[in-house]
Amino acid sequence: MRVGRANNVFQRLEVLKRNRTRRRQYGELFVEGVRPIQRLVAAGWPVRSVCSEDGRELSGWATEVVATCGAECHYRLAPELMEQLSDREQPSELLVVAELRGRRLEDLALPDDLLVVVLDRPASPGNVGTVIRSADALGAHAVVVTGHAADPYDPRAIRASMGSLFSLPLVEVGGPADLERWLAGRPRVQVVGTDSAGQTVLGDVDLRRPTVVVVGNEAAGASHGLRALCGTVARIPMAGAADSLNMAVAASIVLYEASRQRG
Repeated sequence: MRVGRANNVFQRLEVLKRNRTRRRQYGELFVEGVRPIQRLVAAGWPVRSVCSEDGRELSGWATEVVATCGAECHYRLAPELMEQLSDREQPSELLVVAELRGRRLEDLALPDDLLVVVLDRPASPGNVGTVIRSADALGAHAVVVTGHAADPYDPRAIRASMGSLFSLPLVEVGGPADLERWLAGRPRVQVVGTDSAGQTVLGDVDLRRPTVVVVGNEAAGASHGLRALCGTVARIPMAGAADSLNMAVAASIVLYEASRQRG
């Protein structure tokens, strides 16, 4: 279907890209970039529609995506419309709208080496996406986002995750009470918080056990409710003048330490 002006089709695409509420209302998300689209299709997320520039010949990878993703619609947008939707200097070859598939804590598998990262009210979509990417690379089984937080389905988070969002279970919960209920029936799982004032050095914490790692908000740290769930609060040793680390950096260091200990 050709789209040559900013009609209802274009407006829906634009609102999916920019509006968190509409993403939840429609149950859809907006995906841009070769790697994220490849990961989405490979992981089997249902594709609702694909968009390409009208009159532009598609490359091999894009042709394969269009042919195999099972999209209900293929919109061919005027070049100026593709440019408006794309965040890149050179507009992307393909844009994809996919079904938003949320997970619940109860859906998570519980392997003996469980490793879950909890992000408490993260403010930056980029940080959320970066943590998801690190969690995927370093063997975590899920990422949980709590409270009033940046949207993990924001295009900036998806881009920062490099598509790992589609390979790793992501759960959104309202607050500490949801996590407390889930942990209540899982006494073997330890909860490890992170804080620059933690009394235990990270390297002294046994992360070979089933573990939930809590990383606090960029400005305020972890909430009192989440801190109360932590059996251990660890600190990452730092030199120099810095007295804190970016949320994504801190989470990645803890994940690496867990991966190192687990061999």
